[in-house]
Amino acid sequence: MSDADPSIVAARAEVERTRARLVATARELQERFNPHTLARDIWEGAKEKGADLAEEAVDAVRKRPMIAGGVIAALALFLGRDPILDYASKLMNGKDETAKPAKPAKRASRPAKPRRTRKLTTTASSGKTESVE
Repeated sequence: MSDADPSIVAARAEVERTRARLVATARELQERFNPHTLARDIWEGAKEKGADLAEEAVDAVRKRPMIAGGVIAALALFLGRDPILDYASKLMNGKDETAKPAKPAKRASRPAKPRRTRKLTTTASSGKTESVE
């Protein structure tokens, strides 16, 4: 058998085609799993999903404006429940709204902690300065 054998030439050509496909696939996978590409794809997907949700919300409000208004009012009442309850209790107890609120008591301050200091000593024999606590 020689190198000119048609079966060997065909096999080498097939190996080269397979190798080229493998290299192309490896490059495609490198590009697909590149962190920059992954982050970009995730960002694009999130933007599309957010736009879809916003469009659906606008359509729902247009179809049922009374229900949407009720939901917003309920949410506002929920978020403002503490100030609303305070005001209602003041109205029920008959307290004067114009009176100035009492000033909060000042918090007792603690004495400052003493800072640690280091003493520097110089040894006579070497002339080096050392720190001692």
